Amino acid sequence: MRDTIPDVLIRSAVDITKELGSKALVILEDVDEGSLPDVDVTVVIVGSTFDVDNKRVKRISIPQNLDINNILNLISAFLIEHRILCEGNSFVYVTKESIGMKTVKKSLSAMKGFFAQNQNVLQHLLEIAIELSIEGREGTPVGTIFVIGDTRRVLHHSRQLVPNPFKGHKVNVLDRDSKEIIKEFAQLDGAFVIRENGRITAAGRYLQVEPKVIDLMLPPGLGSRHIAAAGITKLTKAMAISLSESGTIRIFKNGLMLLEYNPRIKY
Repeated sequence: MRDTIPDVLIRSAVDITKELGSKALVILEDVDEGSLPDVDVTVVIVGSTFDVDNKRVKRISIPQNLDINNILNLISAFLIEHRILCEGNSFVYVTKESIGMKTVKKSLSAMKGFFAQNQNVLQHLLEIAIELSIEGREGTPVGTIFVIGDTRRVLHHSRQLVPNPFKGHKVNVLDRDSKEIIKEFAQLDGAFVIRENGRITAAGRYLQVEPKVIDLMLPPGLGSRHIAAAGITKLTKAMAISLSESGTIRIFKNGLMLLEYNPRIKY
C-alpha cells in the first residue's frame, strides 16, 4: 500500500487554512482530487504531473529530492507566477508528517517567470544536476551549466570552446535515453544550450559575460561558473542551472539566484 498523507492531517490543514485566512493549501504528495475536503482557496498538489487548467486544484511537479525549503520556494514561485499569491500572503502546506505555514517574502517575487519555462524540461535537467552532484561522472566531481530558452540570443552571447557534439543530432532532454548522453558531455568545459522544447542545441559553449558591465547583484563568494550562469540570464530571457564541482546547484533567472541546493549536504 502506497504511503500517503493521513486524512486527519489534510482535514487539519484545511481547518488551519480557514482559521488563518491563508490564500492557498499545498499538499506535498500526490492525492486524488476527489478525496479532498471542501475549501474555498486554491489547492496545489505536488505530484508527478504539471497542470494549471483546473481553477480550484492545480498540480505541479517538483523533484522530491530537494530539501523542504527549496521545494516551498519553488511552490511560492508557482503561486506568484499564477497570481494566486502576492508578497505578504501565506499558504498552508501539509506533508506526510507535518503541517506548516509559509509567507511569501519580497525576495521571492524575483522568481516571477520561473514557471513560464517548460516544466518538464526544467525538472529533467534539475534531476540530472542532482544526480551529477551526488554521483559525479565515473567517480569524478562534475561542474556544468544548462542554459534553457531564448536560444538565439544565448548563442549570440557565447562561443564554441570545442566542436559541438550535438550539431546535426536531434537529442532532447525529454528523451528516455538522453540522460547518460548529457552526463557524458557534462565533462566538457562550457555550457549546454537547450531550447525551451528540450532539444539540445549545443554543448561546450563559453558564455561571454562581463559581470561588472551588466551589474549583477549576487551573494559574495560565487565562482566564475555561477557568475556566468547568472549573467547569461541577465542578458537574455533564458534560465540557467549551474552545478559546481563541490556539488552545489543554483538556478538563475533575470540575473538573480532563485534556488541554491547541495544534495550532498543533509539540511
